[in-house]
Amino acid sequence: MTLSQIKFDRTFRHGPGVECGECPIRTRAVCSLCEPHELNALDGIKSYREIPAGKRLYEAGEPMEHVASVVLGVGTLSRTLEDGRRQMVGLLLPSDFIGRPGRAEALYDVEALTDLTVCRFERKGFERILGSTPNVATRLLQMTLDELDSARDWAVVLGRKSARERVASFLLILARRLGRQSGGEMLFQLPVTREAMADYLGLTLETTSRQMSALRRDGVIATEGRSAVRVPDLIRLAEEAGDDSDGVALV
Repeated sequence: MTLSQIKFDRTFRHGPGVECGECPIRTRAVCSLCEPHELNALDGIKSYREIPAGKRLYEAGEPMEHVASVVLGVGTLSRTLEDGRRQMVGLLLPSDFIGRPGRAEALYDVEALTDLTVCRFERKGFERILGSTPNVATRLLQMTLDELDSARDWAVVLGRKSARERVASFLLILARRLGRQSGGEMLFQLPVTREAMADYLGLTLETTSRQMSALRRDGVIATEGRSAVRVPDLIRLAEEAGDDSDGVALV
């Protein structure tokens, strides 16, 4: 957790409210282009909610009264088929947007992988603000197009890359989005179980574990316990992932 995240967490838990300027996702979220008067408009319809790890924020098909931005923690988007089979279709990382203005029902199950804090907005109020606040609408369009590009990139990962490249691609995403620099290395916490990781990558648990072990043996990553991951050289990890995007994250 970064210093700004720690400051936010303390303020959120112990103070009456959180100023947007103190928010750790302020420069990346849907409000990142807002002028002060636009932030005031959003502030009038915002609230914070904490979702414990393993609990759902929404289930597919239920009314969606709020849209939200992930502030702290990691969540998942998933779809459950009629026969009970479940497929993870996306990760929700800090600054990611949840929901779709103009749609009254949730399309996917939204679940907290870790303890999750979201900044949420009343959906109907947010829709009104979109019509009168160009900077919010512009930023949401940018984020939507980025998400479309990421979905296309991920189709390549699943459709054409080897098992090793898929695992490396996934770790590269997390390193770029969740990592912190320490002595020239990138450190992050793996927020998913090996089972969930395998599900997301379209691999078996055995194959996923084998590729993690191979990357560790070859010095591409190092792990401590079950969740701490250290990347000595991000460029080498990108090469293992077959990535040529010059630092642009896949998700």
